[in-house]
Amino acid sequence: MDITRNGSLPSGKGPSDWFTGTVRVDPLFAFNDARRGASALVTFEPGARTAWHTHPVGQKLIVTTGLGLVQREGGSIEEIHPGDVVWFEPGEKHWHGAAPKNAMSHIAIQEHLDGKVVDWMEHVTDEQYGS
Repeated sequence: MDITRNGSLPSGKGPSDWFTGTVRVDPLFAFNDARRGASALVTFEPGARTAWHTHPVGQKLIVTTGLGLVQREGGSIEEIHPGDVVWFEPGEKHWHGAAPKNAMSHIAIQEHLDGKVVDWMEHVTDEQYGS
């Protein structure tokens, strides 16, 4: 059994290379020799969002608070609400973040493949976001 105590992992600011707007990342658990998965609670202020990206083994989001938006390449922007669970297929280009006037938090869970968990791409423009 392994217990990661609340507050034992430091919060961090979402890097501007990967995010637009104000984003806080609170790690929940990390990769180790026995665990391929990692998870974080990610909080987006209104209008904040990820850049376009993919995950080699996919990604699961569990919305915990607020009102968010998600989009996969070629698809429409979808609203997400507390309790919603979003699954992005391996290699599926997508973004996610808060709605324009509401903050949103989600738990993000992903696994690594050969040490790689994400491929970051271009930022989502204001026009793509709809603001």
